[in-house]
Amino acid sequence: MIQISDSAQRYFRRLIERESVPGMGVRLQAIEPGTPQADARLEFAEPADLVGDEWAIDCDGFTVYVAATSVAWLDGAQIDLVDANGGQQLTIKAPRIKGDAPPETASMVERVAWVVENEVNPQLASHGGRVSVQEVSADGVVLLRFGGGCHGCGMADVTLKQGIEKTLISKVPGVTAVRDATDHESGTAPYIPRTDAG
Repeated sequence: MIQISDSAQRYFRRLIERESVPGMGVRLQAIEPGTPQADARLEFAEPADLVGDEWAIDCDGFTVYVAATSVAWLDGAQIDLVDANGGQQLTIKAPRIKGDAPPETASMVERVAWVVENEVNPQLASHGGRVSVQEVSADGVVLLRFGGGCHGCGMADVTLKQGIEKTLISKVPGVTAVRDATDHESGTAPYIPRTDAG
């Protein structure tokens, strides 16, 4: 079930009325669902733009069409118009769009990989960096390889111990330590260059 607030419905209705196209509605779909890059896209849709398998949500004066392939990913989504930065901003919260975390019964490798892809890498991306899981040992030691702006970065050790290791130990029961398998001397575009003292 998708919730569309009254204020969001009024906002859409005003925009649709301004277009003056008979039968125009709003199409909602999940882009790259089940991945860390997942996002929700809203766009106006004329009747000729529709594929025919969309789910229809009747709103006050218009219809929201949800792409059939996106329905499961957008279940529980909330669309709202909120006050932000002195104006109004449309927000879409879709808690299932990136997929569900593996259950506790999943292997430690699966759970570590999910946390790395969905929590660690999105934070590192702001510095142009990323990590990949190289190995998870039987005694809970995770071996990571840094890439992008983290490869050769002078802050990689701090990021590893103060950020990534704390996150993995708190989110994945059984993880005991996180170690770096990267040859940082070969990094070509570090976010913060290493010094000779590092």
